[in-house]
Amino acid sequence: MDNVGLVGMISIVASGLTIAIGSIAPALGEGRAIAQALTAIAQQPDEANTITRTLFVGLAFIESIAIYCFVVALILIFANPFWNYVITKAGG
Repeated sequence: MDNVGLVGMISIVASGLTIAIGSIAPALGEGRAIAQALTAIAQQPDEANTITRTLFVGLAFIESIAIYCFVVALILIFANPFWNYVITKAGG
């Protein structure tokens, strides 16, 4: 396999691992946050508005981690910084 094919294969595998590993932690974090918020609302229904507002802000921060992993995966596939270097060295 030539260098260009190797870089392409490694980029696809790395982007797949980035999405796979980078989406597990936010999913578990969001599930735990929602469970804790529902428990808190069940114990103190009068504070539901405050708890819900805080929950949504926390979920936005948690979701940003998954979005960053998605962006890294897209960069690895479509805008890989190593492509130009490998193509130049391969003489293409």
